[in-house]
Amino acid sequence: MRVPINFTNAMMSWIDAPRPVTVLAVNLPPSFERSPHLHNRCQLIHASKGILNVTAPAGTWVVPPYRAVWIPLHVPHVVHTSTAVEARTVYIDPVGLPWLPQDCRVLNVRPLLRELILEAMKMPQLYPLGGREELLMNLLVREVAEASCGLGSLHLPEPKDRRLDPIVKAVLADPSDSRTRDDWAKIIGASGRTIDRVFTTETGMSFGGWKHQAVLLESMRKLAEGQSVTNVAIDLGYENLSAFIAMFKRAIGVTPNKLFK
Repeated sequence: MRVPINFTNAMMSWIDAPRPVTVLAVNLPPSFERSPHLHNRCQLIHASKGILNVTAPAGTWVVPPYRAVWIPLHVPHVVHTSTAVEARTVYIDPVGLPWLPQDCRVLNVRPLLRELILEAMKMPQLYPLGGREELLMNLLVREVAEASCGLGSLHLPEPKDRRLDPIVKAVLADPSDSRTRDDWAKIIGASGRTIDRVFTTETGMSFGGWKHQAVLLESMRKLAEGQSVTNVAIDLGYENLSAFIAMFKRAIGVTPNKLFK
């Protein structure tokens, strides 16, 4: 069951304050979901604690601590959580800033960017222009533009071809689903090669690569909820714990225990 949260008029007026950069700190409960919405500004959502899931037309992004998801203006998206999350969000007016990212992506939050975000949270809504506060915000925006993409791929693209709907729904509902590409070929009435071709065209990944990505992101959600590495590995169909840890490290760059510490 998802828990809704009411974004009050006061919150919205803070976001839309007459400043080129505004910030908002919100602590979100477990099982929170905000229905599809969009903003007239670009948005950087940083999970300083906990793990966020952000879904947009191009797919789903998982945002662990020390990462952030970038959402350009006017892109509809849904934010939901499995655990409690301390969300620290920056809203940027992109006018005159063509070098900002033009697509959704997960970014590494380096120490300087993290500290700038936290410092911005202490500033008044209508911070003075022409002084330290505006300089700090300008540096924050520049650090966003310079931020590299998060280690490993934290994005699960969503194919649009309706022929793949049964596969996508089944794997998202249960990433440990053991049906192979050829099993699915019999179910949806298309050849295995066709399934791989359509997945590659739509997502840049074969069916196997896409399913592997779904398993990876589901493992991150489960680990963020506090489940043990062993239980997560078993739940997702790994008989060998070492194989699961090796897969995770190859994809993310660190072991599960190191990431969530």
